[in-house]
Parts: sequence; structure tokens; C-alpha cells
Amino acid sequence: MKKIVLLTALLCLVFVYSNAQVRYVKAHSHGNGESWETAYGDLQQALLNPIPGLQIWVAAGTYHPTTTNNRNISFIIPDDVQVYGGFAGYETQLEQRNWKKNLTILSGEIGTNDPSDNSYTVVYTEGVSSSTIVDGFAITGGAANGVSSLGDIQRCGAGWYNNGSNGVSSPTITNCLFMNNYGRDGAALYNFAENGRCMPKLINCQFVANKADLDGGAIFNDGRKGFTMLEVDHCLFSGNSANFGAGINNHADNNGESRLILKNSVFEGNVSYVRNTINDNELTGGSYDLIKQACRFTDNVAVVGDNNANSSQDDAQSQPHNTYKKVSTISYLRY
Repeated sequence: MKKIVLLTALLCLVFVYSNAQVRYVKAHSHGNGESWETAYGDLQQALLNPIPGLQIWVAAGTYHPTTTNNRNISFIIPDDVQVYGGFAGYETQLEQRNWKKNLTILSGEIGTNDPSDNSYTVVYTEGVSSSTIVDGFAITGGAANGVSSLGDIQRCGAGWYNNGSNGVSSPTITNCLFMNNYGRDGAALYNFAENGRCMPKLINCQFVANKADLDGGAIFNDGRKGFTMLEVDHCLFSGNSANFGAGINNHADNNGESRLILKNSVFEGNVSYVRNTINDNELTGGSYDLIKQACRFTDNVAVVGDNNANSSQDDAQSQPHNTYKKVSTISYLRY
């Protein structure tokens, strides 16, 4: 009898604990986030007072970092929190969501319709582990157009700024579309590892029509005085543009190191106004490493020349050609 009572009590605790780990968000709702019927109407509310292992379920709709015109406000994702988009707003299990059908947008479009006054950075992470997950969102409308030095958040990472400086920051980013973000460097994603480490993973993501004035049309991997290791698996880079590295700029300086691992990914139609779809900058005492496995480069353009723009076959160090899997384009609505 004691064993039965103990088991029942444990099951009750597990049930309460598991329910306490989910907060619900649905555009235009006005609740306390405890269920779909009482969902928060604002993602920022759900991100307050995080607890380890928290899941945030976000229904289809458009969410902005702020309702004001303060460009410095971003969605700050805490450590060990998992944020999932793509819900219709009635699901009881994570597996029931359809993130392709239920478009869930994180948009930096604040202020006027002119993109020049949009949020500097839509999503921000700092010092997070790989258990920090963002899955099933379109991230768009960031405008890191500030005039400042490399690494400044007002200049870099309009879609997402991942800050590992003086620490470690390694989020897991899955099933996300980065589209129409603009910045000086790393328009969609900027990894900053000065005196620290950045080791994010990108899985089944798409980077479309992001533009950098300078380097890293989609991604800037900045290993100055630190270490970055970016793993990219089954991702698509299409229509991005920059001076150097329309797809990815891999940067190392001051004894830093940047490591880039590409698997089963496609680079198509990217435009580098100077050089290289994937560009490696090894400056003062830095080092970089690039590993490509079963990737494709087609119809990319570079004005000066590009040694990885239009490879019709996989890299010489890659897996055999028959391991390549096509990355299909997600059909998203206009927003």
C-alpha cells in the first residue's frame, strides 16, 4: 500500500511539474499563459521569470520585440528555455504542431513602414547552452544599421545576435527562416566570441534575401580573441548579399579561431560584391577551419571571383556525392 501511495504521489508531482513547464502564447490573447484558452498575447511576457526546462509554445501570428519605437529591445532567450513556434493554438503535444503551415513570425518591424527604424536585433542570446532551443519561426525585419565598430549590436546580427564574449553561448536553432534582415555585418546571424566561445547549431534552417553592407550576408562567425564553431546541417542559403561572404563570413583575428562545419546544405543565388560565398578572414595571428560535407553551390556570383561559388560537385573532402540530400524550400506567405 505504501508503494502505491508513493507511486501515486510521484505521478501527481510529475504531472504538475510537466504542466508547469509550458507557457502558451497566442496573438491578441490577454491571459496568464497557463493554457491556450488563457494564453499570453505577447511573447515577451512568456520570457519573463524563466525556469530551467521551460517550454514556450507560440501560435501562428506576428510578434514584435516591443510595441514602442525603441530599437534596442530584442527577444532575449534565457538559458535552458525552449521556444517553439508553429502551433495552431489547440495542440496538447509538441508533435502535433505544423510549423510549415502555421507561420509564426518574429518581426523587427516597429515604428514606421520604413525599415531603417526597425529593431537593431530581433533575437538575442548570451551565455546560453545547447539546451536553449528556438524552433519553428520566421525571423525577419531586423535592421542593424548603426555606425559603430565591428561587434556592436547596433551594427551586427539584425536577425539574431549570439553573444559568447567572456563566456560560452551555444543555442540550438532549428526549422527557422531568416529572411529580409539587414545589417553592416552578419545580417541574419552574428556569433561574437571575443574572449569566449560560440558553438551554435543550425539544423534545417533557411537564410533568404538577407543583406550586409560589409561582410556576412547571412552569417558572420567572429572568432576574434576567442573561439567559434558553427555547425550547419541541412540548411539553405539563397539570395543573400554582402561584400565578402554572401553566405557566411568566417573571421579570426588576434589569436582567435573560427571553425565552420557544413553538412548537406545548399548555397544558391548569393551575391558577393567582392569575393566568396563562404569567406575566411585570417588576420593577425588567427586561424580558421572549414569542413564541407555533401554541400552544393550553384548560381552564386562574385565580382572579383569566387572559389566556392558554383561548384557542381561536393567539396573534395566531403562525403560521396550520393550522400547529398536536397534541401527543399519552405513556402512562406508574405509578411
